Amino acid sequence: MDFHELSALVIQGAHKAAEQWTADALQAGADPRAIIDDGLVPGMNEVGRRFKCNEYHMPEVLIAARAMKASMKLVRPLVSGAGARARGRVVIGTVRGDLHDIGKNLVSMMLEGGGFEVHDLGVDVSPRAFVQAVLDHKPDLVGLSGLLTTAMPMMGETVRALHAAGTRDGVKIMVGGAPVSQAYARQIGADGYAPDGATAVELADSLLAR
Repeated sequence: MDFHELSALVIQGAHKAAEQWTADALQAGADPRAIIDDGLVPGMNEVGRRFKCNEYHMPEVLIAARAMKASMKLVRPLVSGAGARARGRVVIGTVRGDLHDIGKNLVSMMLEGGGFEVHDLGVDVSPRAFVQAVLDHKPDLVGLSGLLTTAMPMMGETVRALHAAGTRDGVKIMVGGAPVSQAYARQIGADGYAPDGATAVELADSLLAR
C-alpha cells in the first residue's frame, strides 16, 4: 500500500480522490491507523511546512484540510472502535466574548490531520465550559483562541478557572490569535503560544514531550 499517494492527494487538496483512495485501501485490508500515521499525517505536515514557508496560503491549507477530513471520515470510526490511541487529545475553543473561528478551525484541522483527537467547543466558550470539557474529555492539551483584544483577559480567566477547579496540572495550555504573543502566554500562565496552525502542531508535540 503506497501511503505516499494519499499524502500527495492531501497536499493537492484532491478531496474526492483522497476519499476514494481511502475507501479502496480499507477494502483491501489496510490498517486504519496506518492510513492516518503514514498517509494523512505526513501530508498535513508537508502542508504545514509549505504554509510556514509562504509556499501555501490559507485557501490551499483549507483545501488540503478538506481532503484530509474526507479520508478521516472513513477511518475515524474504525480507529475509535479499535481503541487506538491518538497522538494526544485536545480541547479547543474561542474564548468568551469572541465569535471568530477561522483561525481556531484551521488549528483544529491541522491538529486532527497531525493525528490528534480534537474536541472543538466552538466560539464564545466560557471558562466554566472549558473546565467542564476538561473533566468530560480528559485532554492532554487545551487550546484557547481569540482574535479580539477585548477577549484576551478571558484567556487568563480561563487559565485561573482551570486552576481553581483543580484541573490545571493535568493539561498543557496553548494560546493563539492575532493579538496574542508568547509574552502574553507567559503572563497568564499558559504553557505556549502558536501563531498559526502548523506551529500549533509542533507546539502540541513539544508540550506533550515535556
